[in-house]
Amino acid sequence: MNYIKHLTGFFEKVSVDYDLNPTHISLYMAIFQLWNQNRFQNPISISRDELMRISKIASTATYHKCMKDLTDREYVIYKPSFNPFKGSILEVCNLDFYTKPVPKKELKKRATKSKNDQVIEQVNEQVTKQALNKHQTSSKHVPYINNINNTNIINIAKQENLKNEKKLIFTNSIFDEVQESDLKVEKEKEKKLREKKKNIGEAALSCRAQSRPPKPTLEEAQIYFLEKNFPEVEAQRFFNYFESNGWLVGGRTKMKDWKAAARNWMLNTKKFGNKPNNSVRTETKTINLNPNHLHVTNQKNYGEAL
Repeated sequence: MNYIKHLTGFFEKVSVDYDLNPTHISLYMAIFQLWNQNRFQNPISISRDELMRISKIASTATYHKCMKDLTDREYVIYKPSFNPFKGSILEVCNLDFYTKPVPKKELKKRATKSKNDQVIEQVNEQVTKQALNKHQTSSKHVPYINNINNTNIINIAKQENLKNEKKLIFTNSIFDEVQESDLKVEKEKEKKLREKKKNIGEAALSCRAQSRPPKPTLEEAQIYFLEKNFPEVEAQRFFNYFESNGWLVGGRTKMKDWKAAARNWMLNTKKFGNKPNNSVRTETKTINLNPNHLHVTNQKNYGEAL
């Protein structure tokens, strides 16, 4: 048993088999490790727990699915034993014949092939088979007629392949159009949301502006001061002061309620209006209107020299 050729054949087969995933390869490498430990004897006894531990498979359902796929594709022959005290029997299939040299053209074709290409090939094969089954003739007919039927069948198959390709192109174009329309709808929704936010912000600002009480007129201030038994002069002082500074309290914040400011003004006038100002001292001087206090003569001759 040449294990290098076996592994080479395994990877050659796996590279073409697109239905297998990394979990299948991990499980097969765990099986190969146990097979190597048993000196490449066939069949060997295996343990599910040990294989799951080596291949890093955590689910028993995944383990059984991968083992079934490997058995169906003739990588191994698995014979489970339902006895917990007895291991299952497994036989590793020979894969040395996959190590034959492959031309470069085929390697390039294998590399460029994808799952979609395989699906298209399978569909084409099924179509040709169905067409052949429909147009089969008996062996009594002349071979020339059979050749004509075969050419017609091939032409029909080619036409159906072209139709399938056109359908794929059409579906792809429809998918792109749907994506573009979805993007347009999303952009329109975003625009509408932005407009709604702007409208809500403007409405909130207008509500705030409406909620603020308007500044009073001079007549309203005078009426309010008269109701509180204050003279109109104080109302004029109050109005002129706040009108000059833009109705700001303390020169910074806007006034919310002018009536409250007016009441505060009245309180301040009661506190500081009657107190004399100590910094300014008024001295009453009696002015003597008698001209004799200047010590000058009333009758003076301006013709005399000084």
